[in-house]
Order: sequence, then C-alpha cells, then structure tokens
Amino acid sequence: MFLPSLPAMTLAFGSDAATAQLTVTLFLAGLAAAQLLWGPLSDRLGRRRVLLTGLAVYAAAGTACAFAPSMSLLVAARVVQALGAGSGPVIARAVVRDLYEPERAARVLAAMGTAQALTPILAPMLGGWVHVLAGWRAVFVVLGGFGAAFLVTAWRIVPETNVYAGARGAGEGGGLAALLRHPRYAAYVAAAAMMFSGQFAFITGSSFALITILGVPPTVYGLCFGAVAVGLMAGNFVSVRLGPRLGIDTMIGGGTMIGAAAGVVMAALAWAGVASVATVIAPMFCYAFGLGWVLPNAMAGAIGPFPRMAGLAAAGAGFVQLTGSALYAIAVSHTYDGTLRPMTTAVATAGIAALVTFALLRRGPVVLDSTERRRP
Repeated sequence: MFLPSLPAMTLAFGSDAATAQLTVTLFLAGLAAAQLLWGPLSDRLGRRRVLLTGLAVYAAAGTACAFAPSMSLLVAARVVQALGAGSGPVIARAVVRDLYEPERAARVLAAMGTAQALTPILAPMLGGWVHVLAGWRAVFVVLGGFGAAFLVTAWRIVPETNVYAGARGAGEGGGLAALLRHPRYAAYVAAAAMMFSGQFAFITGSSFALITILGVPPTVYGLCFGAVAVGLMAGNFVSVRLGPRLGIDTMIGGGTMIGAAAGVVMAALAWAGVASVATVIAPMFCYAFGLGWVLPNAMAGAIGPFPRMAGLAAAGAGFVQLTGSALYAIAVSHTYDGTLRPMTTAVATAGIAALVTFALLRRGPVVLDSTERRRP
C-alpha cells in the first residue's frame, strides 16, 4: 500500500533508494521469520490469543512508522510491523485446519486466496490516493488503523479453534525438520514454493520487463499486473468448484502442468525474439491460473495430517514459500541482461521444477503426527 510513497519517503529523509527499499525487503524477511514464531505458539497457547497479540503488534508498529523521525527508525518499525503481520496468514491457515478436513480446507483456502488476490490490485491504488490527499505518513496511519480494526474484529468474532491448546503433547512432534522429512509434506511445500517462486520472479522483474524493455507506460503497467492477478483469482475460483471432485493431488498436478506449460511457452517466445506485452501477460495469466490451483490445495495437503501441529505446519510452509521465492528472485535479478530471457526462463524453470518435484515426492505415505492417536 505504501509503495507509491517510496520516492517521497526517500526525499523526506534525504536517503537513497537502496535504503528505502529495505522497508520492503526486510518486511518480507520479517514476515517469513515471524510465521515460525506464531505458528508453534498457537499450537501450544491457542489461536485466538496469539492472533490478538500479533494484530496488536502490527497496529502499534503502523503508528510508529507514521511518526518515525528517520529512515533507519522507519525500517526498524517496518520489521516490527512484519513480525505482527506474520500472525495473520499462519493462524488463518491453522484455523481452517482446525475446523475442516483437508478436502474442505482446500476449498476454503481457495476462497480466501480469491480475496487475497485483490490485494496487489487495490492496495497500491488506495495508497496512492491517501498519499496524494494527506502525504506518505498518512499511509502508515491508515495501515495502523486497519490493524486496529482487524484487532477489534478478531476480538469480537474469532473463537478459539485449537482443541489441543494447553493439552499434553500440543505442539510436539519434532519441529519443522521432522515435518520436512515426511515425503508428502515436503511434496506439498515444495510444489507451492517452486510455483510461487516463478510468480515472484515475474513480480520483481515485471517493471523492467514491461516498462524498460517493452516501453509500457507506468499507468498501463498497473493494468498488466492486475491482469495477472485476475488469473490467480480465476484459478482460485475454479479450485473452489473442481477441488472437491478432483481431489488435492489432482488439482496440484494439474496446476503445476499448467504453470510449466505456460512458462515454457513464454520462455520459448522470448528466446525466439518474439517480445510483446501479449507474449508476457497471456502466459503469465495462465501461470497464475495454475498457481491458483496449487497454493490452496498444497497448503491444505501440508497441514491436513498434523492437527496437533497445524500452526507449525502452516508456518513451515509459509516460511519456505516466502524465503525460497525471495532468494530465487534475488538470484534471477543478477541475470538481467536487458532482454526478457532471464525472467521468462526463471518462470519456466520454476514451473517445471514444481511439476517434477511434486510427481517424485508425492508417492510418500500420508503420515499423521504421532500424537494424533492420543486426543484429549
């Protein structure tokens, strides 16, 4: 939401663009790391109190961002804000696991994903309007206000769903390393992380690809980006409809096939010297459509067998997804050569890797956590 304000923030503090970008990169790093904190805590202490704590931290940090007297303190406040924000996605996924079995959970997560796909479309627009009307500090006031509103709403309507909270064995099971040793958990997490890495490579490279290389005006760039987000929404919508009939593994397999095919077509066109907005956006729409099949089903499959460790399972999946995609995008950024080839090749590689890895790892047995047989 505050991305349109980055230039103004840089100017206000007399900083440089690289330092200002830390408000984004360190936020993402904090968001990934925070999930490993909140997830296990919610297994032991309960979802509700951990969610309320995280939202309170997020709201308070938003206010601190708004009144930060220097860029360094703004960056620090953004890291704290990320720590609070990390409670939201991981606990939301754990709550879905608490309430629903994997097949139904995949449907609910897909519906949530449809709404979440609107964020990259609407947030920059809202942030731009707030910035124009009241300045960049007001953007963080609004973010803090959203956090406070979510806190009050959660306090009023979110019940405790973790029936294992405080019980003997709650949250036990060997930690994330033990989870990753389960072949099917690793398959689901890897498929989601690799597919999302391709999408993230496009997100980080799209401005150079569309604006610098293809000459798309900044005003049109947002529409192109929005078209890809619509593909993700469409994929989530179809997943809601088809998922219950086809099953989790079929949806993930189909989604990775769509992503791999779309990536290969886009890369082949780029290497053939065919460069246009259509040859980038149309395949990426299809890739995002496949991603909409993969993400909710992979998350449901990953956390489904671990009811006592749903928070940790969701946290591990989110951490691997965010961290892996960020590292992948950083590596891809160093291959930029003024053409579409590096970005399109990265998307194709991610799609193929997701398809092959899921096909190889999914053969493992479904293993419930060892405490499932000892329900309180």
